[in-house]
Amino acid sequence: MAVPKRKVSRARRDKRRSNVWKLPMPAFSKCTQCGELKAPHKVCLNCGYYKGREVISKEA
Repeated sequence: MAVPKRKVSRARRDKRRSNVWKLPMPAFSKCTQCGELKAPHKVCLNCGYYKGREVISKEA
């Protein structure tokens, strides 16, 4: 059975374990009403529409 020849340093061990910086960028989609970028499956913060219906009334 293979056995490590030397102790793995803390820096090398922590570099291997730190995969937090590899998180993917959040997805965005365009609003069908105003064209503003918004998070998918969420109400558009710009116009207040979701799936073509007005959910939050926004004053123009």
